[in-house]
Amino acid sequence: MSKISPPITPENTLIIVALESELPRQHLPEWRVIYCGVGKVNATLEATKNILQFQPDIVLNYGSAGSLNPTLSGLVEVGQFLQHDMDVRALGFALGQTPFEEGGIVLSFGYQGVICASGDHFVTSPPELPTDLVDMEAYALAKTARHFACDFRAFKYISDQADGDAATDWQENQRLGAALFVELLENLSGGDTRT
Repeated sequence: MSKISPPITPENTLIIVALESELPRQHLPEWRVIYCGVGKVNATLEATKNILQFQPDIVLNYGSAGSLNPTLSGLVEVGQFLQHDMDVRALGFALGQTPFEEGGIVLSFGYQGVICASGDHFVTSPPELPTDLVDMEAYALAKTARHFACDFRAFKYISDQADGDAATDWQENQRLGAALFVELLENLSGGDTRT
């Protein structure tokens, strides 16, 4: 059974996207859409600044992702978040585990969905951690939302297959999911998000 989300409205929701090319601002003029830039550090900085300023009840992340699961396509919801590039196994920690922190390697907010592993490199071959998707921001955004007691949901458009063709496929496909996300947001909020 899926978790019940707090109401999603322009007033209580912060939408964070890495790049404006993935979700142009004109698609959601009434909503607070923030572009954080690429990578976990940029995502954390922008999420922190904007959560402190706007005090949202829920943070939504939309963006593109590479799929390692051949059955996935289109727009999918993420249910679990990992970081595939946190590797301190030399000190006895599990791959993906942040050293000296409570908890395991997986972040979840109780929503049903696929597994997304984030890292600060563009993936062109499968990481060691089992995952459905790879991106560069979702884990950092989820962890920041958790720190500030915000609910968090992430929706990813499958832009590539995280393989040798990923860079070309991402360039061609990153924009294709915007209309699907706008439609999803309309359904989640119970209103018309379009102009």
